[in-house]
Amino acid sequence: MRNTVQRQIILQAVQKLHYHPTAEEVYLEIKKEHPAISKSTVYRNLHQLTEAGEINQVLLSKSPERFDHRLSQHYHFRCKICDSIFDVDINFLSGINEAVESEYGFQVDEHDVIFKGTCPECRNM
Repeated sequence: MRNTVQRQIILQAVQKLHYHPTAEEVYLEIKKEHPAISKSTVYRNLHQLTEAGEINQVLLSKSPERFDHRLSQHYHFRCKICDSIFDVDINFLSGINEAVESEYGFQVDEHDVIFKGTCPECRNM
C-alpha cells in the first residue's frame, strides 16, 4: 500500500468509527482487513490527516487523543462514567473569540468547549 492508499484507508476508518475513536481503536479497526499495516503508520497518518484538515483531533485531559470525522464547528460532551464522547449540536459561539481578543488582547485562532457530566445511559444505571 502506498501512502495515499494508507491515508484513504485510515480516513475511511475514522469516518466509519464515528464515535470519536482513539488512535488505537482506529488501528485495531484497520488491522481487521489490513493486517500488515503498522501501528506507527496509522498514528503518523492520523496526525497528517489532522494537519491537512481532513479530520479533527479532540484533546481531553486524562484521556488519549481522539479523532473526529466531523469538520464543522461543534462542541463535545464527555461522560465521566463511561468516558464516551458525544457531539453537542448547539449554536456555535462565533463571537466568543472576538470577545476574548478585545478583552485580553490575545489573538484567538479557535476555541474548544467540552461539557462534562453523565450521559443518559450511565445516569439510568
